[in-house]
Amino acid sequence: MSDINLMELTKKAEHDLADIFADIDDIAYQNTERVIDSFRTHRVDDTCFAGTSGYGHDDRGRETLDAIYADVFGAESAFVRHTIANGTMAITIGLYGLLRPHDIMLAITGKPYDTLEEVVGISGQPGNGSLADFGVGYRQVDLLSDGSIDFDKADEIIKAEASRVKVVFIQRSKGYLDRPTLTVEKIGEIVKFVKSRCGAYVVVDNCYGEFTETREPTAVGADLIMGSLIKNPGGGMAESGGYIAGTARAVELASYRMTSVGVGLDGGATLGMNKSLIKGFFYAPHTVAQALKTAHLAAYIFEALGCDVSPRWNERRADIIQTIRLGDPKKLVDFCKGIQAASPVDSYVSPEPSPIPGYADEVIMAAGTFTQGASIELSCDGPMRAPYIAYMQGGLTYESGKLGVLGAAKRLLGNND
Repeated sequence: MSDINLMELTKKAEHDLADIFADIDDIAYQNTERVIDSFRTHRVDDTCFAGTSGYGHDDRGRETLDAIYADVFGAESAFVRHTIANGTMAITIGLYGLLRPHDIMLAITGKPYDTLEEVVGISGQPGNGSLADFGVGYRQVDLLSDGSIDFDKADEIIKAEASRVKVVFIQRSKGYLDRPTLTVEKIGEIVKFVKSRCGAYVVVDNCYGEFTETREPTAVGADLIMGSLIKNPGGGMAESGGYIAGTARAVELASYRMTSVGVGLDGGATLGMNKSLIKGFFYAPHTVAQALKTAHLAAYIFEALGCDVSPRWNERRADIIQTIRLGDPKKLVDFCKGIQAASPVDSYVSPEPSPIPGYADEVIMAAGTFTQGASIELSCDGPMRAPYIAYMQGGLTYESGKLGVLGAAKRLLGNND
């Protein structure tokens, strides 16, 4: 690999990717049009940018942004709060809002993301307050070998315990698994399957997927979707927060978990954060397009360097995550160091594997980001376990993403300059 000319390879990649990049730009245009139309409908003006304190009653900006999220995502209702710390917290709010003792949560896309294991009660110490501690049952349907849904197994579980299955949980993105991300069309098929068999809520971990297509899972019948604002929908502007969107009843129940029963969406001071959240949602379709282009370029470059990548450079995408299977712990560390060194923030820092709360394995993370942990900015992480896969995502601009990809490639090729 040492004789590969990365600049020539990049030129060839961009030539071959031209049509795909044009499609990404078209998706960004359609999504931006929907966002602007919603801003107009809900009369966004300067008064929306003012914050509230204390109880946060009568916060016009907060209420307007909630309505915009619901509108753009094809949902009946939504709420957006800067106080939601991460995607895991948003999902936790949704699950605890819907599930009651003796109910069953059925994970139809395999094991949920690592940080949800202790929330569900798959792992962790009993008595910490997991769903299992509150008497909520858990069933799991693993994906088939080709990454598709095992509808036969799911049907068997639903038939056996239809009265108890309250939530059917879908993880749209691959998380730390090596499997395909689900398109909105595929999620719609799952929703149709579930609704024809039981009255369960269909709940989607939508992290990393927003604005990669022209529809969200709520537009095809999902009862609840949840995500983080320092991923796609924050557009690189939001410095914290999360959202929940879906049917009116499901969102109402989630809101009671977020605040308290009876208060729901009517409280919560925004403390001057409205402008960055509203502005970030405006930027989001374009910013996601930059991340998608960066992912396609990375797939092309590292496939040419002999790595097993997923998705491949010319495959359709439903999230911003690009995986590069490196097969060696040192290569995974080197890859992350290359991303970090090409970053605008903390470029001098050398990432090392370390324990992180919520993860069973040590994790290495490269994130030279303006906002700590912001996955919409170029970042890369991976658990230190075989087959040592780098999970790369983000890129606020294609140009900076390209520099990061080339930095990681140079590191793998032994050029650490």
